[in-house]
Amino acid sequence: MIERCAGLDVHQETVVACVLFGPLDKKPNTSIETFSTTTTGLLALSDWLTTLRVSDVVMESTGVYWKPIWNILEDSFHLVLANARHVKNVPGRKTDV
Repeated sequence: MIERCAGLDVHQETVVACVLFGPLDKKPNTSIETFSTTTTGLLALSDWLTTLRVSDVVMESTGVYWKPIWNILEDSFHLVLANARHVKNVPGRKTDV
């Protein structure tokens, strides 16, 4: 279990980030933000994740849209890339969050 983690839904022009944080024995707090995929936007995403003391980040992406995000976040966070086709088979709601 991870106390502070983030999930990113990567699109061509935006990244929707959802952070779950809090004690492991209680319902987690949630913070959701949307960032642009420009360098400035991705640096803001990195700063936001750092401010929330996130340790692990999972990205869902198709195509090559994940690559610039990976390049900016790879030195600061433990990253996992999920294929959208595989995630689609997981039961549950399918919103960006």
